[in-house]
Amino acid sequence: MTESPLTTTPVLQLGPLPITGPVLVTWAIMAVVAVAAILLSRSLTLAPGKWQTALELLVDTIDQQIRDTMQAEAAPYRALIGSLFVFVLIANWCALIPGVTPPTAHLETDAALALIVLGATVFYGIRSRGATGYLASFAQPSWVMIPLNVVEQITRTFSLVVRLFGNVMSGVFVIGILLSLAGLLVPIPLMALDLLTGAVQAYIFAVLAMVFIGAAIGDPTMPASKRAKPHE
Repeated sequence: MTESPLTTTPVLQLGPLPITGPVLVTWAIMAVVAVAAILLSRSLTLAPGKWQTALELLVDTIDQQIRDTMQAEAAPYRALIGSLFVFVLIANWCALIPGVTPPTAHLETDAALALIVLGATVFYGIRSRGATGYLASFAQPSWVMIPLNVVEQITRTFSLVVRLFGNVMSGVFVIGILLSLAGLLVPIPLMALDLLTGAVQAYIFAVLAMVFIGAAIGDPTMPASKRAKPHE
């Protein structure tokens, strides 16, 4: 990747819509994940094989992380958090495929992921507390904090974009520069490090999504009638 990550060149035209490389890679990742999920889940058995065991381990790990981070039952949030983690992980690792730029190295993809987290935060917050209770949470601990709490909601969404974009894009640029200067073999240790970095960034993104949603839903053990009121 040597072109600017702030600009993308359309690779084909779908009617009036220009389709860029990151969009095509995103669609490909979505298709691969969907097909893999169907194939792995259609023949589940009580005596799991190695693929089912690996899938169950992944799901159990995500569930446990949700419980630990959000202090809530994992089932309502498993699909969202798991999908975010798997997508970001695969998207980050696309950097190791020759000629493929990871979609997470482009601002538009990271902004879309962050907006999904923001929408989920509002959705689960309203579902858990009710519309009145969720809006009242912006007035905690005092109504004076309303502007600051609104700004916090916006800035932490922006921080998701910047964190993921900066880390992934920088790794892609470093490997690209080394490949152009030193050939194929020298960047191999950095490519291994990029695998680790991609996994860490996917984990951090998923954990931050849990933290934001967990803060929006409040204490899941508290009755809804009490959750609808600001804390004393």
